[in-house]
Amino acid sequence: MKTKLNLAVASALLAVASSANAGITIPAGDWTLDIGGVVNAYYTSTSYSGTTGVGTGPLGLGDALQDTTSNITTGLLPNYLSVSGKTRQNDLDVGFTISINPGASTTQAGIQGSQQENRQAFLTFGDKSWGSIKLGKDLGIYASDAILNDMTLLGVGSSAGSLAGNTTTLGRIGTGFMYADWKSQVAYSSPNFNGFSFTVGLTQGWNALDSGYGLNSSGSTLRSGSQTAYEGKASYEWAGDVAGKVWVSGISQEVEGLQTNLGVTSETATAFDIGANVNVAGFGLTGYYGQGEGIGQTVQFMDGFDENGQTRDSDQWYVQATYTIPGVGTKLGASYGESTLDGNAVDGFSELQDSMWTVGAYHPITKHLNLVAEYSQSEREFNDRVVTNSAEAKTISLGAILFF
Repeated sequence: MKTKLNLAVASALLAVASSANAGITIPAGDWTLDIGGVVNAYYTSTSYSGTTGVGTGPLGLGDALQDTTSNITTGLLPNYLSVSGKTRQNDLDVGFTISINPGASTTQAGIQGSQQENRQAFLTFGDKSWGSIKLGKDLGIYASDAILNDMTLLGVGSSAGSLAGNTTTLGRIGTGFMYADWKSQVAYSSPNFNGFSFTVGLTQGWNALDSGYGLNSSGSTLRSGSQTAYEGKASYEWAGDVAGKVWVSGISQEVEGLQTNLGVTSETATAFDIGANVNVAGFGLTGYYGQGEGIGQTVQFMDGFDENGQTRDSDQWYVQATYTIPGVGTKLGASYGESTLDGNAVDGFSELQDSMWTVGAYHPITKHLNLVAEYSQSEREFNDRVVTNSAEAKTISLGAILFF
């Protein structure tokens, strides 16, 4: 089976949604094994300016940052080695996926053990007549389509300077959408009903944390014994000269045992999103909007609550336009997005906003290998109720990504 270098393949590799994009296929008795993955590396140069007055945040933007850093690191997709298997037994399609994600960047002399993730370990069973059930760790359900439609999935996006030595950069995470992340889950996915499908599931409840960036005036860290989260999404996809997809998703989790200035309390964090992608004659247009209470801004449940355990409101959105040059295959793209966290009366800020615009070129030099060039400019604005401070990071990235 052939792997095509486009965003759809990147999405399939990230979500391992279909074996139709397998890399190396090996018959093994009753099983068919698929071995696939990603290898990528980029040279990045990031220049900083300005000050936010709240310390360094997830974008690498904070106090008195006026310098330039250069790194060689992975992009939004980590290096990836995935082994999947499938078989048909007792009228059931049975499968599994296990992946490892080794880092390709280290920033300390004599230390070669760069970070590593294990993002996937799940089994599936079902039938095309009634759907399938998944048990184990995989991409989260809420906000998953937001990242799967982000053009920086093939590139770097933001945080190239601050996350050097890590397994991945942020792409547009935190500057247009929440991170879906990788979650232990029990999920049901419906059959495809003429383009319509849905997924619902229970996912592992997560603690609510304070990032430590000075958002809580007391500097407290909020922790909890959280309950199971409820997540779901639905989408409708169509083909033709004008092809596209629309989707909605949501999450709800009761956060119990919040340690706050007022003692122990509990709240419910909720969020929803809606998005659409349309493609015609080589042009692609994506629009996305999400809104939440207690969900945070970048990483789910981080900074979602104030020091009294009350939920903070947040929203995120991005727009993206791409064009694939006929006969050449080069995809050109431009996108802009914002993520905003609103402060409550008890907070020392009224609003924290992270934004980024990106332009990129993604050129397939073989059916498996892409060359990538991106320029991203991210900005953090922090309104402390007296003045709005801001800091910027401008990143140039050049590199390549290989799918197999």
